[in-house]
Amino acid sequence: MQEALLKVVATVNSYLTDYVLIFLLIGVGLFFTIRTKFVQVRCFGEGMKNVFGNLSLKGGKQKGGLSSFQALATAIAAQVGTGNIVGACGAILVGGPGAIFWMWIIAFLGMATIYAEATLAQKTRKVNEDGTVEGGPVYYIKTAFTGKFGKGLAVFFAVATTLALGFMGSMVQSNSIAGTMGKAFNIGEGFYWIIGIAVAVLAGVVFLGGVNRLASVTEKLVPVMACLYLIGSLIVIFARIQYVPETFGMIFKYAFNANALIGGGIGYALKTAISQGAKRGLFSNEAGMGSTPHAHAQANVKTAHEQGTTAMIGVFIDTFVVLTMTALVVISTLYAGGGVLGNPATYTMEGALAAFPKANLAQMAFGEVFGTTFGNIFVAVCLFFFAFSTILSWNFFGKINFQYLFGKKYTVVYTAIAIVFVFLGAIFSNDLVWELTDFFNYLMVLPNVIALVALGSMVVSALKEGKAAKEAAALSAKVAEESAEE
Repeated sequence: MQEALLKVVATVNSYLTDYVLIFLLIGVGLFFTIRTKFVQVRCFGEGMKNVFGNLSLKGGKQKGGLSSFQALATAIAAQVGTGNIVGACGAILVGGPGAIFWMWIIAFLGMATIYAEATLAQKTRKVNEDGTVEGGPVYYIKTAFTGKFGKGLAVFFAVATTLALGFMGSMVQSNSIAGTMGKAFNIGEGFYWIIGIAVAVLAGVVFLGGVNRLASVTEKLVPVMACLYLIGSLIVIFARIQYVPETFGMIFKYAFNANALIGGGIGYALKTAISQGAKRGLFSNEAGMGSTPHAHAQANVKTAHEQGTTAMIGVFIDTFVVLTMTALVVISTLYAGGGVLGNPATYTMEGALAAFPKANLAQMAFGEVFGTTFGNIFVAVCLFFFAFSTILSWNFFGKINFQYLFGKKYTVVYTAIAIVFVFLGAIFSNDLVWELTDFFNYLMVLPNVIALVALGSMVVSALKEGKAAKEAAALSAKVAEESAEE
């Protein structure tokens, strides 16, 4: 039954990826890049200052909502997950090293898209009398389209998000945890249910603690897990430093000449590289998917523009830092320098997919420098933190949409179902879990992108308001300084 379902879902996903997703992601990214006059370049420094200028791992409990960094940490916890390790490996296996180039392109454009998402989430959010905040794509979808159409589109998005993030998405994360932990500690697949129970119990403890416990966990977990993974990656990269130029060369070469490595005609190979970049790029940085706006809506900031620039840094960290580290490690060890996957005469794409499951490719790559045992353990530990943090954030995003559909009184039902799905992910087929998650992710993209484009003028206005507020604040500070000197 799993095999039959896998074939159906995989076929539908292939059409959505090749003929819908690529055009939507690139199109909306270009749209906001042009409308905002390259906000991802012009305001990049401002975003970095917002994130790292007053960095604190103790944001504290807010009266309502979250601090700006807590919101970003919750968003990055969702973004930096299996997509950065397993997703990147899958893109390289199927689309060749050139798929990473297209993931960079998607991310660059996605920085403008996520600026729009975060800005609109701030502009359309609702603050209740008790201080709690309600916000996310369902609110800006209804702002973009009034009447029955807007309500219907919002419901469609809420259902897709509940399924994609609250349920199916958690399965991908626990599935990857089980796969890497199993290999690292010699646990047979017949005992993955033990890992599933352990992850489900840990997740349940945080689920029941609400948004403040989530923020408290993610604001501490995200910086630590990112630093751990980056240090390990840099060790491997320095050990293979002589192959780094060849690694970058392969990324750019096979972005346009993928057939030389993965086979097939030029058109087929190029389409495969681009589609893998788009598909795994979406799963990695989530720009355009409509997930992270739920976190950015919670941020207590002076202007919507401020959180928009902060959100851009989340995509930058996710793709240009963390995911790129994975790519450099994998390509420099397994493709460059006569690596086992660098010669199409040795491994065809189909043979590589059969021999190296996505979750284990990174373990093999790190094992080339760290040794098989320690390499397996290092990736398993890092992926556990990455995937577990994603489970927490995605559950929160799913819960917001579940409550929108059914009200807060049924939240306990949602939490119970979510915990079951976390467990099931550990014991289900790897490929089926990924295909199901991709399918519902794609469904989220459709109504989200339509609303984003419809509210393009609101995004541009927020950008102008934010820049004006910044200039006014700078002028006031200058006047105050001059008065103090007098």
